[in-house]
Amino acid sequence: MKRKLAALLPILFIVLSLTAQEETQESNPNSLESQFVNVIDKSNSYQEFKVISKAKLHLLRKNILDSVAALETTIETIQTEIESQKEQIASLSQDLKATQESLLLSKEKEDGIEFFGMFTKKSTYNAIMWGIILFLLAGMMFFVYRYKSSNALTKAARKKLDEVELDFDIHRQKSLEELQQLGRKLQDEINKNRKAQ
Repeated sequence: MKRKLAALLPILFIVLSLTAQEETQESNPNSLESQFVNVIDKSNSYQEFKVISKAKLHLLRKNILDSVAALETTIETIQTEIESQKEQIASLSQDLKATQESLLLSKEKEDGIEFFGMFTKKSTYNAIMWGIILFLLAGMMFFVYRYKSSNALTKAARKKLDEVELDFDIHRQKSLEELQQLGRKLQDEINKNRKAQ
């Protein structure tokens, strides 16, 4: 029960204060409308016309002029505030634009990399780097292939050279042996011819 009362008490207070403010605004005797009603109601009637005393009319005129002056002052104050707010809005919009440009530049820097003095996106940078890596791998594979084929040719040429050298050594050995045999035969023939003479 106390909780309900504690919850209803602030609501009741707010409702009462709002209705009190409305009543004071409606029953303000110094408003121009209430002054007009007061002058008309308290003036004398003559046939269809209302007779208003000059003093009341001058007082009403003075109050109207005061109200108009107060309203003009309020309007000038509001216009000054509006101009000030427009300047603030312009300043804030410039700040916002500068902040957005800074944010865009920061995002570009975050999304990009400076590569060879140029600012490029990360995706472009990755594509360039992978292209270079693939090109270098292809070049390396080409040179490895060329090395292997050249190495195979070199090995085959060395093998043939070794075979030719072996054949040449065998041929030279045979030629030397034949030459020695021919030299012996010649010596034998010379010796035979000397003995026979």
